[in-house]
Amino acid sequence: MPINKASLLVLESFVRQRGAKGEKKLRVIFLGPPGSGKGTQASCLSEKFGIPQISTGDILREAVTNKTGLGIKAKEYMNKGELVPDEVIIGIIRDRVVQTDCENGFILDGFPRTVVQAESFDEMTKEKNIPVDVVLSLDVSEELVVRRLCGRMVCKECGNNYHTEFNLPKKKGICSRCEGKLYHRPDDEEDVVRQRLKVYKETTEPLVDYYRQKGLLSVINGEDEISNIFNQLVNVLEGVREN
Repeated sequence: MPINKASLLVLESFVRQRGAKGEKKLRVIFLGPPGSGKGTQASCLSEKFGIPQISTGDILREAVTNKTGLGIKAKEYMNKGELVPDEVIIGIIRDRVVQTDCENGFILDGFPRTVVQAESFDEMTKEKNIPVDVVLSLDVSEELVVRRLCGRMVCKECGNNYHTEFNLPKKKGICSRCEGKLYHRPDDEEDVVRQRLKVYKETTEPLVDYYRQKGLLSVINGEDEISNIFNQLVNVLEGVREN
């Protein structure tokens, strides 16, 4: 179910109840298709365990804004509309995971995206002696992802999210927060969503088997209630931390 205000309040309550301990380092990779709720759950786990959520998109934009060496390289490709090469992405990730706030661990959200990236990351973590402890994967059917994303509506003014099925505004087409006009994003059209899922299956889904073979994978049902999903994720990480 997409996250709405009431659901977030429930999830935040669970975060507070479960505490914010951090006895053992937790280095986590979080996998899941678009629309799986991975980003929201990763954010709540970050708060609960006191370790940073590292989103590839966020740190890429940060590197570009800060004009780091790798950020300048990345911007050159982005300005040309080209994909940023793996070696640049890996370099930016490497610089991020060795920062002081990652001393007790981290949650990688959106990286790696391919087996090639995963192999390069393995080499880097071995070199730095910061092995990954667990890989979480949210399992959500394609049809549910399509329902979630294709029904999404966004406010043009404040960016608040609504849904035609799960989270309706008080007035049709009008944001309940600021009364701005709601619109349907072009990348939430069904053909675009299904193409994104096709790319995910071809490039990122093979990581499930990759990490399963390494004995690191833990698959969670991503179609459950968000608080139940959160509790299952917490139980997995607490189990890892205790071993």
